[in-house]
Amino acid sequence: MEHDNQSEPKVFKVLSIDGGGIKGLYSAQILKHFEERFNCCISDYFDLLCGTSTGGLIALALSLKIPATEICKFYDEQGPKIFTKFRSNIFLGKRLNNGTIKQLVNGGKFTDNNLRAALTDIFGKHKIADSNNLLCIPSYNITEARPFIFKYDHPEGQLNRDNKAFYVDVALATSAAPTYFPMAQIEYYDNKQFIDGGVWGNNPTLVGYLEALQYFVGKEKKFDKLKILSISSLSLTGGKPTGLKRNRSFLDWKDELFETSFTGQSFFTHFFMSKIAGLNDLDVDYVRIPSSDISSSQEELVQLDVATPDALDLIRGKGNDMGDIWRKKPEIEEFFKQEKLYKIK
Repeated sequence: MEHDNQSEPKVFKVLSIDGGGIKGLYSAQILKHFEERFNCCISDYFDLLCGTSTGGLIALALSLKIPATEICKFYDEQGPKIFTKFRSNIFLGKRLNNGTIKQLVNGGKFTDNNLRAALTDIFGKHKIADSNNLLCIPSYNITEARPFIFKYDHPEGQLNRDNKAFYVDVALATSAAPTYFPMAQIEYYDNKQFIDGGVWGNNPTLVGYLEALQYFVGKEKKFDKLKILSISSLSLTGGKPTGLKRNRSFLDWKDELFETSFTGQSFFTHFFMSKIAGLNDLDVDYVRIPSSDISSSQEELVQLDVATPDALDLIRGKGNDMGDIWRKKPEIEEFFKQEKLYKIK
């Protein structure tokens, strides 16, 4: 789209939210700060919402104009019911909690009954057609062995696939972490089975970037400029000492196996975005809010599925601290100067 010198470029804004289980409370707290600082509804200021796993739950909630305060309350109240505590036992000569034993031999650590009930409470019978924003919610289609992105059916892509899907089903599909929750099976998609989008896109920024370039931003498209705000989950940042045991079984790795994969993927996506934004002719502003630093003594509380009072207090506090820092930054204010321009309804 061409503009004369007097015309302001049309800006397309993307919000991307990482996966991370109960640590989604960290991202939600940051968003709560932004809603308070700018006296706004997040949905009104971003054209496209992207979220994987717990980030997908947040993106879906925001797209229904559910306040970030309510999303934080969801994690505080429902988190301990979804991620229940386990007693420990001796198994194969090791002291393990019963949840880890279930991961090894008994069909997964948790059922999805409490998760489904909690999602039904917040989403009800809403379908993707009810969204107030464009959506990209990554999952992985086990039945067809390929990544799958749930989208709002926009006319620019001539899409006609996902609008009749229930929010609850989409939320289960993006967050069905292997060995933690059962695979999601969705009747609307001919009973195909889905698992957590974090297996390939824990940081969905690239998903949003591609969606924006393919359909909305650039030459002969509706928008001229792209702005992306990407919010990290709380992740372990300290690394490990040398000299660790080299031959490690699943019992040795346990939850660290998944955390390492998710963190690595998120790191590369940020690295790619920080480089590519300055290497093409398209006008792209990219902002990434990082994880807060985690001390070695805090690591056991910063896990995908630890929702004890101490863990929730820590995650909430880290989110509050980071939100208080970033709400004052001019680059964040830029996202909230003008409401979104792409209108769903």
